[in-house]
Amino acid sequence: MKNQLVGYARVSSVGQSLDIQLEKLKKFGCDKIFYEKASGVNTERPEFEKCISYIREGDSLVITKLDRMARSSLHLGKLVEQFKSKDINFIVLDQNIDTSSAQGMLMFQMLSSFAEFENELRKERQKEGIKKALDNGIKFGRPTTLTKEIVEQVKHDINSGKYTVRQILEKNNIARRAFYSIKSSMTVDILPRKLDT
Repeated sequence: MKNQLVGYARVSSVGQSLDIQLEKLKKFGCDKIFYEKASGVNTERPEFEKCISYIREGDSLVITKLDRMARSSLHLGKLVEQFKSKDINFIVLDQNIDTSSAQGMLMFQMLSSFAEFENELRKERQKEGIKKALDNGIKFGRPTTLTKEIVEQVKHDINSGKYTVRQILEKNNIARRAFYSIKSSMTVDILPRKLDT
């Protein structure tokens, strides 16, 4: 059996398209391509696991960009070491990396180090930005939309027995979760016998 070019493509959100990556991998001549939609930090990537299980000694794993495969440069480095121990070549099309050559391996190490450095800088800037915002009194997270008046109105609507759950949600502009939270806080004896869902 001849050595294969095995492609892997990934996008991180439902709105993104795999088309460009798949086109590049096909054009390069990949014999088989695995692809999925999953976050880079997500540890559960079933297609990637299938790809790693499928690839054999002497094959080449082909991706379009370094960030398509690993969660961090440390993770990337571990994967490449794993590939080397199994005699699997690693090719990154957009960055012109091919670990079968000494120059390609050096380029890979340099780029992954720069990527990790940039990632650490980004985290540091983000922390500084959050601290500055907190110092300036800016609050983070979703604002609380349930006022005392809304809670009382929802309780009243539940006790009246006139409305379905859906009508109460729409009437008070609240989420189903908020409704059940309010309902569960009420004492049992004041609840109507049955509330249609």
